[in-house]
Amino acid sequence: MSSEEKPKYAKLVEGADGLSLGISIVVAVLMGIGVGILMKKSFDQDWLLWVGIFWGVGGAIMNVYKAYKKQVASYEEYKDENRYKEYKKQDLDEE
Repeated sequence: MSSEEKPKYAKLVEGADGLSLGISIVVAVLMGIGVGILMKKSFDQDWLLWVGIFWGVGGAIMNVYKAYKKQVASYEEYKDENRYKEYKKQDLDEE
């Protein structure tokens, strides 16, 4: 398969990748809550639940950041194409 040919289900995989960000946010928070509840019951300390919640929210934020960096990297390949340089030049002229 050459580098220009895309697999048959490439659009489906790209769409699922976009959906997976929302799912990963929910899963990260739920896992944090689960770990917090487990620690709370194991060590009989109420504040450990909040530690788990903060870990879950932190994991969700990290997932969003990773998706953002991946998206920026995918746009970097287009910055040197001539057809997009015209739009950039027009935007600069208007300012």
